[in-house]
Amino acid sequence: MSTTLKEVSEISIPLPWGQIKARAWGPDDGYPVLCLHGWADNCGSFNTLIPLLPKECRYVALDHAGHGLSSHRPSGVFYTFPSYVADLYRVADGLKWTKFSIIGHSMGGNVAGMFSALYPEMVDAIILLDAPGFLPKDAAEISELMREGIHEMLQYETKAEQKTKVYTYEKAMERLLAANPTLSEESVRILLERGLAAVEGGFVFSRDLRLNFKNIVRLTLEQSLEMQSRIKSSVLVVLADKGLSTLQDSKQKETISTLLQGYLDRNHTVVTVPGDHHVHLNNPEVVAPVVSDFLQRKVISQQLSAS
Repeated sequence: MSTTLKEVSEISIPLPWGQIKARAWGPDDGYPVLCLHGWADNCGSFNTLIPLLPKECRYVALDHAGHGLSSHRPSGVFYTFPSYVADLYRVADGLKWTKFSIIGHSMGGNVAGMFSALYPEMVDAIILLDAPGFLPKDAAEISELMREGIHEMLQYETKAEQKTKVYTYEKAMERLLAANPTLSEESVRILLERGLAAVEGGFVFSRDLRLNFKNIVRLTLEQSLEMQSRIKSSVLVVLADKGLSTLQDSKQKETISTLLQGYLDRNHTVVTVPGDHHVHLNNPEVVAPVVSDFLQRKVISQQLSAS
């Protein structure tokens, strides 16, 4: 195919409450791959990685609801993993994709895992970037997390006016770097392309403030493992050696280890690369060979042999 991945287009998918914005790379008839970014990031998270991946694919990287240039959820509506899954189904329908692969980073990996468990017939392959595919909590914690999340939303709604802080571009960079110290300055600039909106006097962050509230829909480890067992596609987990798991307490590390063992027990692939949580953005050349090989073996070559 002659189209190169340097050719990028902006697309918009209408949803009942607004629209999902996305960037697309590659030929229209390429093997479809949806790319899902992490919490508080945007689809710019894949700007440096996708150009290094197989050119036979059509990559569509989404701004999740409430992130980047996509619409915020309506007033009174929570941000939950099932709602992101529903968005993904609507996006696939809007793109007229009946089967596709998913690359998901962090929160996007958890959405990818849940979607693949609920709609296994729609997924060819899953690539989880520094994510275990699910984010379980102890049963004892879930009730309190639900209560806190609901309280946060109710408090937010009682404020007469939501004041949004205005930043200079430099101060916005400082804030994002402080919140994500593993990001390089170049990566911060990439994320700010879609993460800032110009207003009188400077810039505001475009993401919905409600993203900071506790996620009120959580799964236990037992539920996560049951969902994991429903995934029928090939799975590649790419962990960063200084990534997400290094930031967790011993109990959370044990939970992640159990989930990773679940993939290994089903003959899926788990690899570790040098880098931090955003290694796919900061140093894509480290991640690209592993992802490219997986896509070539599990998607492109298999579909070519089946055609």
